[in-house]
Amino acid sequence: MYSLKLMPGWMIILIFIMISTACSQKRNFENPKGYNINNPQKFVMPVSLHEISGIAFYKGDPDTVYAEEDENGKLYYLQPGDKKASYYKFGKHGDYEDVAICNNTVIMLRSNGTLFSFPISVIHQPEAEENDVTEWKDLLPKGEFESMYADEMSKRIYILCKNCQDEKDTKMANGYIFELSNDGKISQIGTFAIDVKEIEALTGEKKIKFHPSALAWNPRTNEWYIISSVNKLLVVTDSNWKVTATYRLNPALYIQPEGIAFDRNGNLYISNEGGDLHSGNILKTPFKGK
Repeated sequence: MYSLKLMPGWMIILIFIMISTACSQKRNFENPKGYNINNPQKFVMPVSLHEISGIAFYKGDPDTVYAEEDENGKLYYLQPGDKKASYYKFGKHGDYEDVAICNNTVIMLRSNGTLFSFPISVIHQPEAEENDVTEWKDLLPKGEFESMYADEMSKRIYILCKNCQDEKDTKMANGYIFELSNDGKISQIGTFAIDVKEIEALTGEKKIKFHPSALAWNPRTNEWYIISSVNKLLVVTDSNWKVTATYRLNPALYIQPEGIAFDRNGNLYISNEGGDLHSGNILKTPFKGK
């Protein structure tokens, strides 16, 4: 029998994936109400979106998905299933983590909390022209951010911290609420928080790691859906951010979930960043009703 020390790295990774897959198949993963997330439709992403992170829809239209990957300052857009994505270059190289669209404005989130906004009408240009893009610094405290959602009706933007200094001595995950004015200005109007102790109580796991990597509002159930990719956890809260349910995501399907969105019909989409042995993808789960 081979020693692990004598095996090439790719073979060791493959063995662990096979073991993980076998174990996950034996486990019965629960589903949120109205969804069967364990039997999704899979859309493989083009090479340009191998490291796909956040995803969004414009006014809930499922025909086009907007996305970004965490290396280049580009907004990508494509129909699910397309072999190639179009893109608009809005900024320099950077660690971009999420995208939202509201009031005909695209908002991009960089991991350090800096926001970039531009009219959706300009994205068919190959590259940004002067004064197309506005950069918003110092709106958020120092930390790491990956989760953002924008509500079309209220014109509010919600951003949840993944890892912030002011959370180190608490059991709270802090969030920030901004308003997008008709002239494109972004200003903070409030805060919110998720009590990690409520997550621990529902999972039965003490000292749980909760580092939000994606956030979206479910228009059919009026709930917040939050993904913590590090432990393959889906957290559901009510409209007031009280945790009501938690679900373990099947690691054979949700290998590295980094983005989440709902279309206007309440169908659920979760994006997975690619790796050495798998392509980036989006998993779609239709809404079946409560």
